[in-house]
Amino acid sequence: MSDATPASASSASGPAADREAEAARAELESRAARAAQRHVVVIGGGISGLVAARECAKVGMQVTLLEASDAVGGAIRSADLDGVVVDAGAESYATRGGHVRALIAELGLDDRVVAPAAGGAWLAGIPGVGAAPLPVGGILGIPSNPFQEDVRRIIGWSGVWRAYVDRIRPPLTIGHDRSLGNLVRTRMGARVRDRLVAPVTTGVYSAAPEDVDVDVAAPGLNAALTSVGSLSGAVQVLRDQSASAAAKATTPGAAVEGLVGGMVSLVDALVADIETLGGIVRTGTTVTELVRSDGAWSVVIDEPGIDKPASTAAPEPDDVDAAPAVQIDADAPVLTADAVVVATSEAVARILLADAVPALATAAPAEAPEIEVVTLLLAAGALDGAPRGTGVLTVPGSHTAKALTHSSAKWTWVREAAGDRHVVRVSFGAQGEPAATADLDDASAAELALREAASLLGAPLGADDLLAAHRARFVQAQPASIIGSRERRDAARAAVRAVPGLAAVGAWLAGTGLAQVVPDAHDEADRLRRGLLSD
Repeated sequence: MSDATPASASSASGPAADREAEAARAELESRAARAAQRHVVVIGGGISGLVAARECAKVGMQVTLLEASDAVGGAIRSADLDGVVVDAGAESYATRGGHVRALIAELGLDDRVVAPAAGGAWLAGIPGVGAAPLPVGGILGIPSNPFQEDVRRIIGWSGVWRAYVDRIRPPLTIGHDRSLGNLVRTRMGARVRDRLVAPVTTGVYSAAPEDVDVDVAAPGLNAALTSVGSLSGAVQVLRDQSASAAAKATTPGAAVEGLVGGMVSLVDALVADIETLGGIVRTGTTVTELVRSDGAWSVVIDEPGIDKPASTAAPEPDDVDAAPAVQIDADAPVLTADAVVVATSEAVARILLADAVPALATAAPAEAPEIEVVTLLLAAGALDGAPRGTGVLTVPGSHTAKALTHSSAKWTWVREAAGDRHVVRVSFGAQGEPAATADLDDASAAELALREAASLLGAPLGADDLLAAHRARFVQAQPASIIGSRERRDAARAAVRAVPGLAAVGAWLAGTGLAQVVPDAHDEADRLRRGLLSD
């Protein structure tokens, strides 16, 4: 009897298991067939658009990506400085969440991943001091110990004793301020706010501390503040928690990483993968109008050599059940799509979606500062010892530039590519403060960047030291950490999701930085394709 039981169970379960497997195969085949009959148009070729396009192409959907400029990549771009190819836009990604690193691994770029070189950043424009190394052991510039030597050097003894008041203030006033600037000024004084926190928020978020949401920029800080009774104590609690988590992590590492050869290799790999999967990537193609009718989208494009149609009404949908896959005329002036992903800037998205999502047209757009980055290739022996570490932040109002990165000191691959020369990036512009280079021609912008670099690095740099320069301009989306940003983004996302066959992605919805943009684009593309395949 004992021997017969397994046999009879096996004979009974065998056919059932086969039927389940066959049903699963049939479902997969059905989904694959439906996917092949779906056409998705992605408008915008930044990282969010590329990730969304790839996710749709991975399941067999027909994908056409349209980029208005002559190159994809958005904020990721490169510059050739006398044969030295470097990042001219985003140079790294935050490692938190692991989403960007996972994408890099999927694309086979693991061997290119590199951490920045050791070496701290400096702060310039300190009243009565000039420049000094940025203190270690803080969060967003808030020190855990105001008596620490590198903190005292920047804020002075009067600033130290004012910051110490935070330790003896009554706890009833703690833990309720949403504004980082207000919280820091109230608890630790103006010098901590002006000389330590403002340089960080301006350099990282292009925003004043008063506009930064504590709960978003430093999750848990308010709660820790209420628990321990002081802001500096709360900073120490969060840092202890972070150190504990890092110690337990299986793969501890740097907070940011880059790619040897530049972040543009991520863009190239995404494009190659999309095309391998059968997707189409077109540059120099501007979308002028989106029309939704009878469950389909008409995407009207403006491209040299293509005549616009007299009407933008969507054609009758094809009988998708009769065809093995949709047939796409890549050169047509109007593309018909089952779904659209808008991966543009906020301003362009609101224009394109004015009819389909009226709520976007009526809502006021967020302030989006224009940032300019001037990259310099220098023959300057004075920089050989990296006199100001890997970069310099500035006390707001003290310099024309917002920040500087000594790229050849920060990244080993840049140093190797530059040889005995140096690569320096100088950033201009912040929220409410136009870039000082905005109205200058390229030569004048390079001259200004050179003067600022000399001042920030404390090194004599002249015109003869400048070998090449590159200038890049970006419209920076409002960071997720700005007060009110979360509510605005949630409202916009809800309005977009209410329209069938539509998704919108990008920094204006996800927040700035690849660590936020990449998972958001992945999730929105997944939501969209699930809806298309469940029809």
